[in-house]
Amino acid sequence: MQMALGSPILLAATLAWLKPLWVVALAAGLAMGAMLVIFVGLRVLTPKVAAIARTTAKEALSQPLFYVLLAIGIFVLLIFPFVPYNTFGEDIKMLKAEGLTLIKILAIILAVWTASVSISEEIEGRTALTLLSKPIGRRQLILGKFLGVIAPVVILFVILGAIFLSSVSYKVVYDARESSLPEPEAAQCQEEMIKIMPGLALSFMEAVTLASISVAISTRLPMLANLVICVSIYVLGHLVPVLVSSTLGEFQIVAFVGTFLAAVLPVLDSFSVETAISTGQEVPLVYLAATAAYCALYCLAAMFLALLLFEDRDLA
Repeated sequence: MQMALGSPILLAATLAWLKPLWVVALAAGLAMGAMLVIFVGLRVLTPKVAAIARTTAKEALSQPLFYVLLAIGIFVLLIFPFVPYNTFGEDIKMLKAEGLTLIKILAIILAVWTASVSISEEIEGRTALTLLSKPIGRRQLILGKFLGVIAPVVILFVILGAIFLSSVSYKVVYDARESSLPEPEAAQCQEEMIKIMPGLALSFMEAVTLASISVAISTRLPMLANLVICVSIYVLGHLVPVLVSSTLGEFQIVAFVGTFLAAVLPVLDSFSVETAISTGQEVPLVYLAATAAYCALYCLAAMFLALLLFEDRDLA
C-alpha cells in the first residue's frame, strides 16, 4: 500500500524537475545555433579567418585539458545538489553561487590556456611563420586565433550550463522532500532556472574578456608569463572596485592607483552577480546589454593591442 502511494508521489516529483528542462534544451540550441551562424558568416565574409578559427578550435578540443575541465565540471555539478550546506532551507542559494563560480573559473582556465598554447607556442615553434608565408595576414591570424579560442569556451559553457540548470531544477524538488515540504510544481523549478541564465551570460562575457587579454599577451610573452599576468588581472579586476569603495579609498594614493587600474584593467566585478542571483534578485536586461557592450568594447581594444604587438614581432 505504501509502495502504491509512494509511486505517484515519486513520479510527480520526477516530472516536476524534468518538465522545465525544455528551457535548457532551447537555450543550448540557441547558443550552438548562434555559434554556427557566426561561423557560416565568417566563411562567407572572411574564409581565411574562418579556416584559422576552425583549426584553432579543433586543436583546443583535441587537448586533454578540455576533457579534464569538462569532467571536473560535470562531476562537481552533479555532486552539488546532494551536499548539505546547513543553511536552514537556503541550500539552493549556495548551489547557484558555487555553480556559477565553478563554470566561470573552468571557462577562464580553458580560454587562457588555449590562447597561450595556440599563439605563443606557435610563434616560438615557428608555426606562425609558416602560416604567414601563405596569403594570410597577421590581422587575419590574430582574429582567427581569438575566435578559435572562444569556440571551445562556448561548448564548455553549453554543456556545463545545461547540467547546472538541470541540477538546480532537481535541487528544488530534492530540498522540498528533505524538508518534508509540499512537492514543488514544475513552474517553480523553471523559475529558478530562468533566474540563473543572466549569471551564465555574464560569466561567459568575463571569460571572453580575459581570453582577449590572453591573446594580446600571447603575441609577446610565453605561456607561464601569460598565465601569471592573467591571474593577476583576474584578482585585481575583482579587487579594485572593492578597494576604492572601501575606507582605504579615502587615501589619495589608494584612490589614484585604484582609479588608474580601473581605467586600464577590465572591471571584472561588473560581471559577477553570483550574490544577486543566489538571493533571487533579477538582473535587468539593461544591465545585461550595457555589460555586453562593455565586453565588446574591451575585446576590441585588446584585439587592437594584440595587432600592435604582433605587427612588428620578428618571427624568424
